[in-house]
Amino acid sequence: MDEPLLTARGLRKRFGGLVATDGIDLEVSEGEALAVIGPNGAGKTTLLGQLSGDLRPEAGTIRFAGTDITALPTAARSRLGLARSFQITSIFRESTALDNVALAVQAHAGHSFRFWRPARAERALREPARAILERVGLGGRADVEAGALAHGEQRQLEIAMALATQPRLLLLDEPVAGMGPDESQRMVQLLRGLRGRHTIVLVEHDMDVVWALADRISVLVYGRVIASGAPEAIRLDAEVRRAYLGEEVPA
Repeated sequence: MDEPLLTARGLRKRFGGLVATDGIDLEVSEGEALAVIGPNGAGKTTLLGQLSGDLRPEAGTIRFAGTDITALPTAARSRLGLARSFQITSIFRESTALDNVALAVQAHAGHSFRFWRPARAERALREPARAILERVGLGGRADVEAGALAHGEQRQLEIAMALATQPRLLLLDEPVAGMGPDESQRMVQLLRGLRGRHTIVLVEHDMDVVWALADRISVLVYGRVIASGAPEAIRLDAEVRRAYLGEEVPA
């Protein structure tokens, strides 16, 4: 049997007296869309930080594509094919959408973001950047400053910047946060188009988005995985319904 693309074993992280992740085990297969859900404070964003390299676990191991990446920094993980989007949009607001993606293309090629002037002029960077913007539905907004884009468009741009690193695995932290219904639906359609072509780990509170996108769901409560399985199994799990979905379930 093939090794999962991503495997986490026994991940633990404390912030003072708060245990954010408490022995988390996780597996994600190539091409799978895994949603991680749970109440506020369950440890979801901390888990993503550990997987991306933004946070170092105090215990446990992480393997990606057959390599132990537990001690690798974020940039090294990116070169292996991990990309993360954040709950709060992370873009260069005073640069155009095209410049933002061209810079991400340039960074993936091994250059620093400080070389922004060549990124603006270099055809080898701008042509793939334009193609990526078309892919996420922003082809007509390439020359608009990122700060002038609508909120939903900024989130699309952030996905475009992640795609510019040619990821095998996308780590997405609440991609529809702050969006209205129309923007959310556009993001869901975008992410549906990425399923299968990219492995996805998705942290999301909007359960309509989770049901629409997830092949499998893991539920975190107090830093521990209390259930993991297909969406319908999670929907029917009595412990999950009590702990997270807020339903009264007869004993």
